[in-house]
Amino acid sequence: MFIQTEETPNPATLKFLPGQPVLPGKNLEFLSLEEASSSPLAQILFKIDGVIGVFLSEDFISITKDGSREWALMKPSLLGAIMEHFTAKRPIVLEAQTGGDSESDDQKMTK
Repeated sequence: MFIQTEETPNPATLKFLPGQPVLPGKNLEFLSLEEASSSPLAQILFKIDGVIGVFLSEDFISITKDGSREWALMKPSLLGAIMEHFTAKRPIVLEAQTGGDSESDDQKMTK
Protein backbone atom coordinates (compact mmCIF):
# COMPACT_ATOMS: atom_id res chain seq x y z
CA MET A 1 0.00 0.00 0.00
CA PHE A 2 1.33 3.42 -0.96
CA ILE A 3 -0.14 6.46 0.76
CA GLN A 4 0.36 9.80 -0.94
CA THR A 5 0.37 13.07 0.97
CA GLU A 6 -0.62 16.50 -0.29
CA GLU A 7 -0.22 19.89 1.26
CA THR A 8 -3.31 22.02 1.78
CA PRO A 9 -3.71 25.82 1.92
CA ASN A 10 -3.54 25.45 5.72
CA PRO A 11 0.05 24.53 6.71
CA ALA A 12 -1.32 22.83 9.86
CA THR A 13 -3.38 20.39 7.75
CA LEU A 14 -2.05 17.60 5.56
CA LYS A 15 -4.06 15.40 3.19
CA PHE A 16 -3.39 11.63 3.13
CA LEU A 17 -4.55 9.65 0.07
CA PRO A 18 -4.49 5.88 0.69
CA GLY A 19 -5.36 5.01 -2.92
CA GLN A 20 -8.61 3.30 -1.92
CA PRO A 21 -12.00 4.45 -0.66
CA VAL A 22 -12.02 5.91 2.84
CA LEU A 23 -15.65 6.87 3.49
CA PRO A 24 -17.69 6.53 0.27
CA GLY A 25 -20.51 9.03 0.01
CA LYS A 26 -19.82 10.70 3.35
CA ASN A 27 -17.65 13.27 5.08
CA LEU A 28 -17.00 13.25 8.81
CA GLU A 29 -14.95 15.70 10.84
CA PHE A 30 -13.71 15.06 14.36
CA LEU A 31 -12.12 17.71 16.55
CA SER A 32 -11.30 15.54 19.57
CA LEU A 33 -10.77 11.95 20.64
CA GLU A 34 -14.15 12.02 22.36
CA GLU A 35 -15.94 13.08 19.14
CA ALA A 36 -14.17 10.25 17.29
CA SER A 37 -15.91 7.48 19.25
CA SER A 38 -17.66 6.28 16.07
CA SER A 39 -14.41 5.98 14.08
CA PRO A 40 -11.68 3.52 15.08
CA LEU A 41 -9.35 5.11 12.51
CA ALA A 42 -9.84 8.64 13.85
CA GLN A 43 -9.37 7.37 17.41
CA ILE A 44 -5.98 5.88 16.51
CA LEU A 45 -4.91 9.10 14.77
CA PHE A 46 -5.92 11.26 17.75
CA LYS A 47 -3.65 9.17 19.97
CA ILE A 48 -0.64 10.46 18.02
CA ASP A 49 0.85 13.50 19.76
CA GLY A 50 -0.09 16.75 18.07
CA VAL A 51 -3.22 15.64 16.18
CA ILE A 52 -6.07 18.09 16.83
CA GLY A 53 -8.41 17.31 13.92
CA VAL A 54 -9.32 14.44 11.57
CA PHE A 55 -11.49 14.81 8.47
CA LEU A 56 -12.58 11.65 6.65
CA SER A 57 -13.80 11.97 3.07
CA GLU A 58 -14.62 9.70 0.17
CA ASP A 59 -11.00 9.09 -0.86
CA PHE A 60 -8.76 10.96 1.57
CA ILE A 61 -8.02 11.73 5.21
CA SER A 62 -7.05 15.24 6.29
CA ILE A 63 -5.21 15.59 9.57
CA THR A 64 -4.69 18.87 11.41
CA LYS A 65 -1.84 19.26 13.88
CA ASP A 66 -1.22 21.78 16.60
CA GLY A 67 1.20 24.57 15.70
CA SER A 68 4.05 23.37 17.90
CA ARG A 69 4.51 20.05 16.05
CA GLU A 70 6.52 19.39 12.89
CA TRP A 71 5.11 17.27 10.07
CA ALA A 72 8.52 15.66 9.58
CA LEU A 73 8.26 14.15 13.06
CA MET A 74 4.57 13.22 12.86
CA LYS A 75 4.27 11.81 9.33
CA PRO A 76 5.96 8.44 9.98
CA SER A 77 3.55 7.66 12.84
CA LEU A 78 0.53 8.89 10.89
CA LEU A 79 1.43 6.95 7.75
CA GLY A 80 2.11 3.82 9.80
CA ALA A 81 -1.22 4.08 11.63
CA ILE A 82 -3.19 4.61 8.40
CA MET A 83 -1.37 1.80 6.59
CA GLU A 84 -1.83 -0.64 9.47
CA HIS A 85 -5.54 0.22 9.75
CA PHE A 86 -6.23 -0.34 6.05
CA THR A 87 -4.01 -3.43 5.78
CA ALA A 88 -5.84 -5.05 8.70
CA LYS A 89 -9.15 -4.16 6.97
CA ARG A 90 -10.49 -2.53 10.14
CA PRO A 91 -13.66 -0.43 9.86
CA ILE A 92 -13.30 3.29 9.26
CA VAL A 93 -16.53 3.96 11.17
CA LEU A 94 -18.62 1.65 13.31
CA GLU A 95 -21.82 0.64 11.54
CA ALA A 96 -23.95 0.57 14.70
CA GLN A 97 -23.15 4.23 15.33
CA THR A 98 -23.58 5.38 11.73
CA GLY A 99 -27.00 3.78 11.17
CA GLY A 100 -30.15 5.82 10.94
CA ASP A 101 -30.20 9.30 9.47
CA SER A 102 -26.63 9.58 8.19
CA GLU A 103 -27.26 13.01 6.70
CA SER A 104 -27.94 14.55 10.09
CA ASP A 105 -24.94 12.66 11.53
CA ASP A 106 -22.75 14.20 8.82
CA GLN A 107 -24.10 17.65 9.56
CA LYS A 108 -23.43 17.27 13.28
CA MET A 109 -19.87 16.10 12.74
CA THR A 110 -18.94 18.77 10.21
CA LYS A 111 -20.23 21.78 12.13
